[in-house]
Amino acid sequence: MKKPIELSDISRYRGELMGLAMLFVMLFHVWMPKSNPMYGLVRCGNVGVDIFLLLSGVGLWFSWTGNPSPKRFFVRRFQRVYPAWLVMACLFYIPNYVSTPGGGYSPDVPNLIANILVGWSFWRIDDLTFWFVPSIMVLYVLAPAYMVLIRRHPAYRWMPVVAMVLAVMVQYYPPVHRAVGHLEIFFSRIPIFLIGLNLGAWVKERRTVDGASVWLFALAFVMSLAMCVEFEQSWRGRSPLFLERMVYIPLTVSAVVLLALALRHIPHAVCRALAFIGTISLELYLVHIQFVLKYIAPYRLGYSLTFLLMLAVSLVLAWVLHKAVDLIISKAPPQPSRRVGG
Repeated sequence: MKKPIELSDISRYRGELMGLAMLFVMLFHVWMPKSNPMYGLVRCGNVGVDIFLLLSGVGLWFSWTGNPSPKRFFVRRFQRVYPAWLVMACLFYIPNYVSTPGGGYSPDVPNLIANILVGWSFWRIDDLTFWFVPSIMVLYVLAPAYMVLIRRHPAYRWMPVVAMVLAVMVQYYPPVHRAVGHLEIFFSRIPIFLIGLNLGAWVKERRTVDGASVWLFALAFVMSLAMCVEFEQSWRGRSPLFLERMVYIPLTVSAVVLLALALRHIPHAVCRALAFIGTISLELYLVHIQFVLKYIAPYRLGYSLTFLLMLAVSLVLAWVLHKAVDLIISKAPPQPSRRVGG
């Protein structure tokens, strides 16, 4: 391949990549028997979470460097995530509390309120129902400080390596493990988020990579995918999960680069469909398991039919939620505009 790889394609196709990531996650969540030859590959759909985090980091770099106002940054993040989260958290945690008082995710009213506001049961007892949302909100809070740091001191772009060591400490270093070992799923995803913030600068600067390196990305993709399939097929439950999530890092980076290249050649109609899914990916995440798959799975319709039915229903519900939130936000009092530097 002689033509350079344009990293700006990651931004150009960010919506489509988000859509693919959401489809990977939904494929992962549908049950499949381990005897199925596709089991290991389908279980690797969990890497969609890491793709989200990488792309979120890239998007945050664009947002922050375009207008480095903390107030604007946090208001925009709040408006994108919190209203949809608040609606769905109420619909899930309140009925759970009423039906199982003291025995569900909220043992009392203060815990119920904390669950609705910040997903407290994830931090308290590793409740994975909506774990991604409280996790990404914490990462959003930390992101501006990291972006300021790496702009002032570029050497700190190596922080993802430190975050990898932290993930190992969470698993194996007794004081850290006792304190936050139940949050491995969060700590092992910090490195890919920081890599996304690092990558955002290169994407915005429209940097290119030697076209011949496509074979390096392909090699990293094949090797890491093979290892992840092996983890899922043979080692699940026999090795710490964070080991596979560390392999997700090269899998995610190589997959995003290769998928961005492939999307150049995908029909426009397919790209539009993927971009639409990417636009409502947050809402899809919030509705597809607890409000759709939970009610379809008992019918045992088979993997493919279950997935397609879940996708169809979830798309409708997610679109309605997305539009309802947009309507609420549009009626909120506008923020006073401020010019940069004045």
